[in-house]
Amino acid sequence: MKNWPAGVPVELKYLKGLNPICKYLRLHAKENPRRIAINYYGYEITYAELDQLTNQFASFLTRQGAGKGDRIALYMQSCPQYVICQLGAHKAGLIVVPCGPMFRAWELEEELTQTGTGIIVCQDELYPNVKEANGKCHFNQIVVTGFEDFLPAKPAFPIHESMTAPRVYYPGTIELLDVLREGDPEYVSPHIGMDDVCLLQFTSGTTGLPKGAMLTHGNQLYKSAAQAQTYKYRPDDRVLTAMPIYHIAGMLWGLTAPVYAGCTMVLMSRFDAAAMAAAINNLKCTKMYGTVSMNVEMMNLPDISSYNLTSLRINPATSFGIFLTQEVADKWQEVTGGGIIVEAAYGLSETHTGDTFSPLDKPRIGSVGIPHTDTDIKIMDFDDPARELDPEQVGEITVRSPAVFKGYWEREDATREVLRKGRLYTGDMGRFDRDGYVYFMGRKKEMIKASGYAIAPEEVEGFLMRHPAVEQAACIPVPDPKRGEMVKAFLVLASEFKGKINEQEIIDWAKGKMAAYKYPRIIEFRTELPKGVTGKLLRRILRDEEEGKEHQQG
Repeated sequence: MKNWPAGVPVELKYLKGLNPICKYLRLHAKENPRRIAINYYGYEITYAELDQLTNQFASFLTRQGAGKGDRIALYMQSCPQYVICQLGAHKAGLIVVPCGPMFRAWELEEELTQTGTGIIVCQDELYPNVKEANGKCHFNQIVVTGFEDFLPAKPAFPIHESMTAPRVYYPGTIELLDVLREGDPEYVSPHIGMDDVCLLQFTSGTTGLPKGAMLTHGNQLYKSAAQAQTYKYRPDDRVLTAMPIYHIAGMLWGLTAPVYAGCTMVLMSRFDAAAMAAAINNLKCTKMYGTVSMNVEMMNLPDISSYNLTSLRINPATSFGIFLTQEVADKWQEVTGGGIIVEAAYGLSETHTGDTFSPLDKPRIGSVGIPHTDTDIKIMDFDDPARELDPEQVGEITVRSPAVFKGYWEREDATREVLRKGRLYTGDMGRFDRDGYVYFMGRKKEMIKASGYAIAPEEVEGFLMRHPAVEQAACIPVPDPKRGEMVKAFLVLASEFKGKINEQEIIDWAKGKMAAYKYPRIIEFRTELPKGVTGKLLRRILRDEEEGKEHQQG
């Protein structure tokens, strides 16, 4: 294969056969029980202990009457509890619904009522949102945990200030620590097939409101194996999990690929540049996945030279907000004493992300790499979707691979729009160069991409129109130097509120109602919004206006 990296087999060989990642955990626990699976600020959990903890959680779920195919929501930052609950739920045959900890009650209601989720595990600081959402979600069980349940007395690197709040306990809930300490690890394991759904990863998809992408155990195994093979995960690796593991990319590179390879994940609950440098220095991390902005922020620390970062050898990173340039790559190599940083991949939730990878011996700046083994990427004509384009021609990125999802949860109409004879039409624009490298060129769709999160404008508009002063709303992306894009909202006020409320008041209100990456940073009042003859909102006119302003200012 053209430009395939030296020393990496072209054929993908599964280390322990076609088995779910939760079974890989069990096999590693038998073969290397004392190997460290998780290092959480210095608190260590071996593979044998992780296997036992996940068995106890699986047993708890079955005793609660949860069975194969039932849904469980995980509403936490990155922490050992998240790993335990996801792998334990999978052992019991449940489908995990990851919920971003920045979600508010409305967002929980939207996703979890769609999926009929019966059990939720949350951090104590997030419980008030769960309690509010429970009015519509009607959870059977609410399980609560907190940072301090697994934090060591003397952390090996600095913890984020938000993690120091006193632990809070709530009546009528179940404490996860009680389940894990006192539970019976014995349970009847259901048959888990590779085509069984294991994740409902919510995404705005190619268009519209968030939908649950149904990802299978087979999808997850293929992507974990592919990343581990191409980015050379080894049992003695210590992988710094800097990205949130509820996010599909953070989960892939920071949770499932390490468990597949049987190595150690070094978990960070909240990103902090100095803490990241200290983690690498103190725990001798060998690999890391994060964003380029994380790397740049760490490299810009005034005392960066005081840290020994030479253990870190391989760092796939994603260009959210800041692009990976040759200058950044060269500086990273200097700071780490020869470490490699490459563009991690192109991917999306519908393919468990990571459809491409950058060859470590021949990365190409500006590219998202080359397709993995068994991943067939074609660039198709937007106007004639059956016509494949030649290299250097820009068209729609389409993907066929063992990781393409089964479809959207209870949305056959939306599934048919994007999944055609097993090929996913992504709505993203891209091209191949003549050497087989893929280039992501932007999105045809109207999604807003902030800090790596896809935001449906319709969703934000719907939330904004819950404010009594807002009669109409339209949202578009505008450039943001840190996040890549941010939301700008154009609002038409109800007549009785005109002149009585200002833009900042609505921004402050939205900040309290939506996830931090989602609420609009800029609001502009309008007397009317552009619409077509059928009344359809024409966001493209607003985008054209903004781009015109940027051009004039530039």
